[in-house]
Amino acid sequence: MKEFSVSIANYSVRFVCESEKPVLNPGKRFSRFLSSSAAPDIIIKVSSEKYQLPENSIKVFDAPFVEERKGLRIKKSDDFWSIHKNGQDLYVKTSFPYSTHNAGALLKFSLTDRNWHLWIDSPQEETDPLEYPLDGLILYYISAIRGDILIHASGVSLAGKGFLFSGMSGTGKTTMAGLWKKAGAKIIHDDRLILRKTVTGFRMFNTPVYDYEEPVEAQVDKIFLISHGPSNIIHRLYGAQAVSRLISNCIQHSWNRDLIERLMDSVSEICRTVPVYTLAFCPDISVIEEILKND
Repeated sequence: MKEFSVSIANYSVRFVCESEKPVLNPGKRFSRFLSSSAAPDIIIKVSSEKYQLPENSIKVFDAPFVEERKGLRIKKSDDFWSIHKNGQDLYVKTSFPYSTHNAGALLKFSLTDRNWHLWIDSPQEETDPLEYPLDGLILYYISAIRGDILIHASGVSLAGKGFLFSGMSGTGKTTMAGLWKKAGAKIIHDDRLILRKTVTGFRMFNTPVYDYEEPVEAQVDKIFLISHGPSNIIHRLYGAQAVSRLISNCIQHSWNRDLIERLMDSVSEICRTVPVYTLAFCPDISVIEEILKND
């Protein structure tokens, strides 16, 4: 196809190729997020060619390629993705670590312009402009520009109540989602959520990580910062303590003061309006009973 749109967390993004190549072919993860929106928030023009960074651009952020194995973070390569700045223009330069064709890409965008440009350097006739890590980077910057929150968390909804469980790898996000699924809850996601403020309060949205996921969302009524423990212990956090603990689980690229301030404002507001707790839990049905008992 020459163009397509996706709607993720109610962000509408249109990808457009104005030349013969490449043919755009989004992956299975996005098949149920395809949209026909006539008014996209962001338009990304895709080109199949190599594009060099401007001579005067400055690297402001650099990320190595790290994989997690059994809770351990192992650096695989220094050459993964980086952020560069040239005037008001920003560039994401990335490789695709799981590609078999040594492809790379450069995304040009700004914090104020809805028209972005993506150059993909690949010998293939077809390309997925949302191939990892472009999917997460595009989502991160859209959410950051709007002052929303991209967070390591699982989320569930049961009987009209939405519960968010936040923590880094190994703290039990997937375990918690599995327990609630057995109890009949709707699972929003088990790893990564976008939090957006609406007229009715904060809502959580899933992001496409697994094949054939469907868009899901729910209200956020309580937030739990989780860890494994010998018993179920819930403790309420307030003020700066809640903000500092929650923001540490948010995905952030701490090189731009404006984006940092937007995130801080959003996290501060959600901590003022939604109760935040620490939760040490046993991985069985008792933790659900404890949470609902105190609801």
